[in-house]
This record gives sequence, structure tokens and C-alpha cells, in this order.
Amino acid sequence: MVGRVGKPHGIRGEVTLDVRTDEPERRFAVGTTLRAEAPAGADRRPSALTVAQARWHQSTLLVHFEEIEDRNAAEAVRGTVLYATLGRDEVPEDPEEFYDHQLIGLAVVDLDGAPLGEVKAVVHGSAQDLLTVRTPDGRDTLVPFVAALVPEVDLAAGRIVVADRPGLVTPFPEDVAEDPA
Repeated sequence: MVGRVGKPHGIRGEVTLDVRTDEPERRFAVGTTLRAEAPAGADRRPSALTVAQARWHQSTLLVHFEEIEDRNAAEAVRGTVLYATLGRDEVPEDPEEFYDHQLIGLAVVDLDGAPLGEVKAVVHGSAQDLLTVRTPDGRDTLVPFVAALVPEVDLAAGRIVVADRPGLVTPFPEDVAEDPA
């Protein structure tokens, strides 16, 4: 996620943006097409928006998209979440940053290399990102994507190491149903 569309600004279709990227000048450059995802329960909205103009007004980024013609159209896309459209070979400049598409599908192992599951999604929270890990028994668990719990991401090997503890990915011992013999 690189941003969320806020309220309209003026009458010509310009909107405010809640910026969620460290690279706003790059992500909102003129001509950039962003994948757009409407909030749950919203009416049909564009699936992509193309930046026609972007400018800073005080500390707020104002953007005009080619698909937004007036204030009514701007109001209709309010709350839309914007995602960068990336090539599969594009990588972040910072080696400690990862794009969602790089993480989804990676195997998740514990510190000893034992399999814990697979990354199914990345949830972007206000405090930190979370990895949705699908365990071999079909449960989905959330792992905070912080160095203390995820000490290693090895894209080349296709795996993420999680410092697992009971209740994180593996259930607490008392939550494991005993196998009736």
C-alpha cells in the first residue's frame, strides 16, 4: 500500500492522500498507474488510477488522477487504497525492505529450520506490518513483521525464519487437541 485517498480538494477532482510510502515523489509521479482497491461495501470504483498531477500543499499531498474529473468523482473514490504496480523484478533500494509480492508464497521455518507454513498475505497495520502464515494444518496466524520475531528473510532460498514460540505460530500445548487412541 502506498496511500489512501482522502477528501476532495477543490472542485476539479483533486484529492488529498494519506501517504503510506517512503517514496511519494516516485510512487505519485505523473503518469504512474496505481492499483486501486475500494473499501468493503463501497460502490463500484476504478480498479486503477493514473496520476495526472501531484503537488504538496503544506504537509498534504494533493493528487489529480486522470480518471477523476470533478469533486463528485473525487468524493466517490474517497477511502480507496492505492497500491504500487510493480514489475516482478523490481526490488526496494533498502535491503531491509520488501514488497508484498516478494514475501507472499515464501516458506516459513523456525530457527532450527523446521517448517511452520507459508506466507499467504501481508497485513499493513498502523503500528507494524503483519505476516499471515498458513500452517500445515490449515490455520492462519499473524506474525508481527519485526526483526525480533522475523530475524531472517532469504528471498534467494524462498524462506522466512520466524523465532516461533507457543501461541505465535505453533499453538499453546494446552490448545493442542489430544489424539484419542
